[in-house]
Amino acid sequence: MTAAKSADVVALDDPRDLSRTLAESFCISANNAITARGTFNVALAGGSTPKAGYALLASPPYRSLIQWPRVHFFFGDERCVPPDHPDSNYRSARETLLAPLEIADANVFAMRGEIDPSTAVAAYEQILTRELGPLPILDLILLGMGADGHTASLFPGAPPDDGAQTLVRATVAPPDLAVRNRLTLTPYTINAARKIIIAVTGAAKAKILAQAIDGPYDPTSCPVQIVAPTNGRCTWLADREAAALLRNS
Repeated sequence: MTAAKSADVVALDDPRDLSRTLAESFCISANNAITARGTFNVALAGGSTPKAGYALLASPPYRSLIQWPRVHFFFGDERCVPPDHPDSNYRSARETLLAPLEIADANVFAMRGEIDPSTAVAAYEQILTRELGPLPILDLILLGMGADGHTASLFPGAPPDDGAQTLVRATVAPPDLAVRNRLTLTPYTINAARKIIIAVTGAAKAKILAQAIDGPYDPTSCPVQIVAPTNGRCTWLADREAAALLRNS
């Protein structure tokens, strides 16, 4: 059984339905965490699929459902570009979610894509341990999945988990991607989360989603399969086109 097979898979009609479900799940996780521990620590994903969910969260009625000053924002990965670059995950989140909600800078912990990757890795590990403790436990990590099976910036071709208990890693994306140097949370950090949501849309991802959910466990060729929370839960949100080839869709 693959890690993915032990997760919840929610098939939704279309990308708009998926975005609403993502926003609703975000609100539930946020309010549960704030009630239990006083703050909500979330790692955001890049890409177009979560971006639509962020826009909903910044709009009525969702924006009034969360105590935003109690939310701390981290990032699952980042491209090695300046924070104002069009390819920056931070810039995308800032424009769609952080700025519209007027989130205080003190509540946002961005990866430093503009500096040397090894220095940026060490800096983000320090942030995680300072804010969340020696083994950082995020309340929610939002992830996407590429058509090659990558998630965060864990790419096919090498084992995504090298067994080291490191928190952040520098990686190199395939040549067909515009920005190759990346920073990413490791499987060790990802799988420590209380909840993980992986959002997938579009027919172009149907084949790899079926491989991830129903295929043999091979995270070297399909890195998203490494996502398996140790003590939390993983939920896949897929629109009808992405879920078309799943056995139980």
